[in-house]
Amino acid sequence: MLGQKFRCDFSLGEALGMIVIWLILTVITFGLAAFVLPYYFLKAPMNRTYVLDRDGNAISKVSVEFNFGDILGHALVWLVLSIITLGLAYLVFWAAVIRRLLNAVELKPV
Repeated sequence: MLGQKFRCDFSLGEALGMIVIWLILTVITFGLAAFVLPYYFLKAPMNRTYVLDRDGNAISKVSVEFNFGDILGHALVWLVLSIITLGLAYLVFWAAVIRRLLNAVELKPV
């Protein structure tokens, strides 16, 4: 277990593409897409991450799987909280999403 590292193959181009797509979706949905964005925006680089052994060989792949139904209830609660707190809860929402994603991580053999 000791000596293992992570390698993420998520590129800057992929990140920029996602930002453009999510900006467009956020404008089209009058901001509602912003409550789904953290799940997909944080999931993408996690799913492009590998666990490496001491020699730098990939031994497993990080996999985060969930569907829109898993997101909906959680996002709706935070949407209401964000409205009540005039947007301040949205900052805490990102940390809550990270926790949910990390709890959904599975390591799959390469």
